[in-house]
Amino acid sequence: MDFSELVLRNRSYRRFDESDRIGRERLVKLVDLARIGPSATNRQPLKYLVYDSPADCERIFPATAWAGYLKEWPGPSPGEHPTGYIIMLLDSGIKDIFGADHGIAAQTIMLGATEMGYGGCMIGSIKREMLRRELEIDSQYEIVLVLALGRPVERIVFDKVLNDDIKYWREPDGTHHVPKRSLEEVLLNL
Repeated sequence: MDFSELVLRNRSYRRFDESDRIGRERLVKLVDLARIGPSATNRQPLKYLVYDSPADCERIFPATAWAGYLKEWPGPSPGEHPTGYIIMLLDSGIKDIFGADHGIAAQTIMLGATEMGYGGCMIGSIKREMLRRELEIDSQYEIVLVLALGRPVERIVFDKVLNDDIKYWREPDGTHHVPKRSLEEVLLNL
């Protein structure tokens, strides 16, 4: 798969095949890819927790919010939950801000997952204190992102942004539509 195809396939997937477990070995490999990526002043303040067991995944799931624009959708149904999670943390003992490090690391992880045939969703809408208690995360670590991963089972379609409406939406069959601004709109000196 060339890089352009990899980027096109790397979407925010929210429904997964729970029978196809991503596994700890793959999650660790994804963290290792993020670990060697760029970091502001090379401080490397991000730390990670990986979870892949069904029991751990079910402990994490209630602390995440899914698809804010889909007000009537409560999130993935049983059987479509993520099969692995990477919890991204900021180690305040190293640095108190993360700059762009978390975005670089998260995108690296998602591209790596896509190359493996998996996919995921970067979740910033997190019940952080609930998750901290559930996973017994030390207060030295700020919860930055939850990366929910698994084998995607949904179809995602790009649409043109019309009337400045950027809200994603779903068809009754579950096809997920994502409006994207045109190149002419985002590249100011085309």
